[in-house]
Amino acid sequence: MAFDPKSITGLKSITGPKSITAKTARTGLAALAIVLSSTVAFAADKLQYFTWSGYELPDFNKSFLTAHPDGVEASIFGDDDDAFTKVKAGFRPDIAHPCYDKVARWNKEGLLQPIDTKRIKNWDSIFPVFKNLPDIQAGDGKVWMVPWDWGNTSILYRTDLVKHPEASWNLLWDKQYAGRMATIDAVHDTPIVAALLAGVNPFDMTPEQMDKVAEKLREQRPLLSNYTTDMTSVEQALASGQLVAAMTWNASATSLKKQGVPVEFMKPKEGMLTWACGFVMLKDAKNVDLAYDFINSRLDADSGKYLIQAYGYGSSLSTAFAGVAKDELDKLQLPADPEVMLKTTIFTGPMKQNDDVAKMFEKVKAGG
Repeated sequence: MAFDPKSITGLKSITGPKSITAKTARTGLAALAIVLSSTVAFAADKLQYFTWSGYELPDFNKSFLTAHPDGVEASIFGDDDDAFTKVKAGFRPDIAHPCYDKVARWNKEGLLQPIDTKRIKNWDSIFPVFKNLPDIQAGDGKVWMVPWDWGNTSILYRTDLVKHPEASWNLLWDKQYAGRMATIDAVHDTPIVAALLAGVNPFDMTPEQMDKVAEKLREQRPLLSNYTTDMTSVEQALASGQLVAAMTWNASATSLKKQGVPVEFMKPKEGMLTWACGFVMLKDAKNVDLAYDFINSRLDADSGKYLIQAYGYGSSLSTAFAGVAKDELDKLQLPADPEVMLKTTIFTGPMKQNDDVAKMFEKVKAGG
């Protein structure tokens, strides 16, 4: 792909406490470096955009660049928790691109300012299911996040190496494929799936239920090759046959199918995970007018159409879907109306015990 919209962090081998310690050290050093560099590197006349790898591409904001050539500078984060840690530590872009389930957390820390929907030219073209999400409402026609993209998390598997599997998340717990599977190293992905299989509500767990989820994760751990958020490496491993199955996002399925690799993006009977992300404006943004211009450019129908066709993700805009043929959407496994998808998937909203689940997940990965 070449494209990894959800992350650029590297593969983390399951080697116990040492790898977790190294990860923590890297995160801390990266946060410190980015905070220090932000004090000298930001150009006052450039919009500072903090986002996933791949979402910084100019194809997504052509009209902005026509009006403001060289007017945006992008910084990349590895995942939502990485972004939150850096911003909380003092990194101050104008706009960031977290997912919906984290917005309340950012807001609780006082990191955001409301966005006036009257200044968002295509606000009415955003699907109601996204623009009416409760945690983005700021009152008086304002929101904490402008939804822009959505997609699914599921199992991508080699159809020639895994023959006719049951349509279930249990595939990632199948002992016959030990050492040839990978899963996503993020609180809002793998632990949610473990909770579903353990019969627990992923978004509100008692301590006893969290113990059940931890046990399910411990059962999976020795069967995995990697916990990772580096989809490029996962795709390469699936293409070579090193991996036979992995938890991924839509873009990996789109990329490998374009390359002719025999893969299928599963529809588990327990439900795919569906996520939505968008743009937030930092409380002390220095380039507010540029920020609105940028968001409006990203909400051009052509920008959303490019997101759908190139990466297989859904746009928040009905007008973007109107420009893509039905047979193409069928190949991408995307309905023209996200509410159709959400009838059979699990929407990843806020986790009430996010921090506790994160600590539990780190402990399990470290062998505890």
